[in-house]
Parts: sequence; C-alpha cells; structure tokens
Amino acid sequence: MKAEPVVAVVRLQGTIAQSGRGVLNDQALRPILEKAFRKGKPAAVALELNSPGGSPVQSSLIAARIRRLSDETGVPVYAFVEDVAASGGYWIAAAADEIYADESSIIGSIGVISAGFGAHVFLARQGVERRVYTAGRSKSMLDPFQPEKEEDVDRLRKLLAQLHETFISHVQTRRKGKLADNPDLFTGEVWLGSSAISVGLADHIGHLAPVMKQRFGKKVRFRRYEARRPILQRFGAQMAQDALITIEERAAYARFGL
Repeated sequence: MKAEPVVAVVRLQGTIAQSGRGVLNDQALRPILEKAFRKGKPAAVALELNSPGGSPVQSSLIAARIRRLSDETGVPVYAFVEDVAASGGYWIAAAADEIYADESSIIGSIGVISAGFGAHVFLARQGVERRVYTAGRSKSMLDPFQPEKEEDVDRLRKLLAQLHETFISHVQTRRKGKLADNPDLFTGEVWLGSSAISVGLADHIGHLAPVMKQRFGKKVRFRRYEARRPILQRFGAQMAQDALITIEERAAYARFGL
C-alpha cells in the first residue's frame, strides 16, 4: 500500500533575534528544520510564517539553512504568510520556492532600520558626566550617553546601505523573473495580498491546508514543528527579560498596524 504523502509544517512566529533574545533564530530553528526536511521523506515543507522581521544576520542564516536543506533533500518549500512577512520575515519567505498569502497579509518592507535613544541631555541635567576612553578612533560609535556625532551617523548609514544591498540581492536572486519594475520595491514599502502578487513579492493567494491538499491530494498528512521558548521562561523565570522581549515584539508588529 502506498503511504499517504506528508507535508512538514514549520511555524515561524514572532520577531527574529540572536540566540537568547527572540523566538526565531538560527540556533533554535536548526534542529526543527533538520527534522522537518529529513524525517520521513516529506513531500514538501510548508512555512507557516508570521514575522515583522528583526536581525538581518539571523534572517539570512535561517533563509540560507532552508535553501541548503531543500537543495540537499530535494524537498520543495512553500511559504504561507499570515498577518505579516516584512523585513527579515520577508527575507525568510523569499527562501521558499513559492509564496502564498492571505488577501490581507502585509508583505515587503525590503529595507534596513536602526533605532535608539539619546540620553546625554538628561544626564547633563542630573549632573552626570559620561567618560569614555578608547584605543582606536573608531572603537566607540553612537554612544547614547554622549551627543550624536555626524561622522558616527555617516558610518552607520554606510553599514545600513551595505545590509540593504545584501537584502536586495537576496530578493532579486530568489524572485528572479518575477519582480515588477516598481521604483518602490526596495524602499521599505509594504503591500497587501494581491498587490504583493502584482509586484512579484508573492505568487498566489491561498491558505496552507487547502493548497497542500490540492497539490498532494486530500489524504495528505501534516506533521507540525514549532520553535518554543525555553522552559524556564515559560514558567516565569527571567520575567524582566521576557517582558522586554514582549514589548520589543509588540512594537515590531505595531509598525504595520498589527
């Protein structure tokens, strides 16, 4: 008797950050993705994606791992966007062979952002003097407790521009022949559902279960995988750090009205 086809479903929910700070990072996802691609010879891997982005390095590492595993196993990858696949979230989505979205999904934001606060005026009013000593003129940059320096801002803008070019190159490679000639495509702009398809950032409107059943038959089975927070965090340890992560994640989604 022929075995029923299996689709491995990997849920990618939340912001993307380095190990120890966020739900989505390469270290946490490595064993999950390995199992999804290699266990039981799946017919496909479906990414259930809902992320406003985060670390460009972690986004790149995760996307590269997905492509590497797909190439090694010959298993195709389909991304299904829920609320949002923006910035680093779209970086990961672009690793898929095809991208599906809901009509209301927010997609795009192909850009790079850096944000912070300056507290030097507050410290001065409190009579606090900041003292920094370095060996190497470029060692200290954008110290939030000192006045902003024009040369530091210029250096940061150059770094952001390099990251942006890497992001653009990734999207152009993965979406080759699909992207529209739209001047706003790489400006950080976002699109909804069908509009994302019209500019080439997504392929189809569709949801995971019905699309996979249409492709692999009504008897297709789903095997689900999901990254989880460490057990101590789930039971209340490191509460202050968890609260900060939650606030940062909430702010990331809020940028897209979510």
